[in-house]
Amino acid sequence: MRVTEIFHSIQGESSYAGRPCVFVRLTGCPLRCTWCDTEYAFYGGNEVPRDELLAKVKSYGCDLVEVTGGEPLAQPGTFPFIAILCEAGYTVLIETSGAIDISAVDERAHVILDVKCPGSGMTDRMHWQNLSKLKAKDEVKFVLADRKDYDWAREVIARYDLSNACPVLMSPVFGSLEPRQLAEWVLADRLAVRVQLQLHKLIWTPDMRGV
Repeated sequence: MRVTEIFHSIQGESSYAGRPCVFVRLTGCPLRCTWCDTEYAFYGGNEVPRDELLAKVKSYGCDLVEVTGGEPLAQPGTFPFIAILCEAGYTVLIETSGAIDISAVDERAHVILDVKCPGSGMTDRMHWQNLSKLKAKDEVKFVLADRKDYDWAREVIARYDLSNACPVLMSPVFGSLEPRQLAEWVLADRLAVRVQLQLHKLIWTPDMRGV
């Protein structure tokens, strides 16, 4: 598998925010979101044998693992790797763009699916059938750049009844949408969602890698 970095940090997003977590950041992504903060994972990386990768994960002594990218599901080897992690007893989170079919993801893993809002420039790349495959333990994330994105996300949540399917997350684009503004919109509309910030960017500097 081609890997950009492996590190141990505090989970910055999702309902697992605040927990120590091992991150396996794989290389490559077919999307180019306007607000992407991990463009360095598009290219390069190193080929790492699966056994070596598992040994590195184990060395941190942490039971929470996130497989992320880039787009981790773009590598075929990711699917068996996820299954091996689950079999080893880890709680496994999969951070995915929503552009690739999640059907083959091990059902024991927790999918965190990013629904691409108009501000991302990648809405047309969404694999919409994924929304019907989400389980109660999975999560849906909307990254919002402005009010247009918020209104669009609100309509998608209602159309697919996402609040009754699994936890729904709303996250402001760092430096573009003020968290207070997003919180006020959510409160005014009585939305059953979780407003989340990128905790790691508040603990460390926003552009710091390996955290």
